[in-house]
Amino acid sequence: MSTPQYPSVAVLIDGSFFIKRYFALFDKDKKNSPEQVAGDLYNIALRHSKKSSLYRIFYYDCIPLDKKVHNPVDKKIVDFKKTDIYNFRMAFIEELKKKRKVALRLGKIKDSGNWLIRPNITKMLISGDMSNRDLRPDDVYYELKQKEIDMKIGVDIASLAYKKLVNRIILISGDADFVPASKLARREGIDFILDPMWNNIDKSLFEHIDGLNTTCPKPKTVIY
Repeated sequence: MSTPQYPSVAVLIDGSFFIKRYFALFDKDKKNSPEQVAGDLYNIALRHSKKSSLYRIFYYDCIPLDKKVHNPVDKKIVDFKKTDIYNFRMAFIEELKKKRKVALRLGKIKDSGNWLIRPNITKMLISGDMSNRDLRPDDVYYELKQKEIDMKIGVDIASLAYKKLVNRIILISGDADFVPASKLARREGIDFILDPMWNNIDKSLFEHIDGLNTTCPKPKTVIY
């Protein structure tokens, strides 16, 4: 397959990273509706293709957990399906389905069945500043991990590169898991741009990208 005759760009978005950065930078009180956040995501992605033809926006995330568990501190039932986070993420995904040229890549949640103590609370317990009897329900959290997301991102990057579907790939993410896929894309002649949404990245990552560009507005106070 031949290279596109005009500049074409694909925007790949790590959903978990995007949501975390969006709330930290622009919506700390989490008051924005799923529709508004989906619209903001779409506009941020479109700005990356302002002078190019948009091939597609790929959004990677997991369907949130919907089970019931018992908090080990107060023994009360936690129904994830009734939480604000669950309702927001499900509505947000539905809003993205309505957007033109958006492709959802949904992975799975790995349910470890474990409750963990938050790091700052662990430090206080170790130092003796608090005891187990002082623990509150919010001092622990249920361990959840995403599965298949990195793999799906890597497969899509490889497919876009090998099939010469685009000239440029934009990745909105904040970790280094993309490096092997980035190397592959660059060897195939793809311009690979990282958008960390004003988050600091390790200097070593500059070796594996062709540029750094963030299209979301820069807030007065940047949170890293």
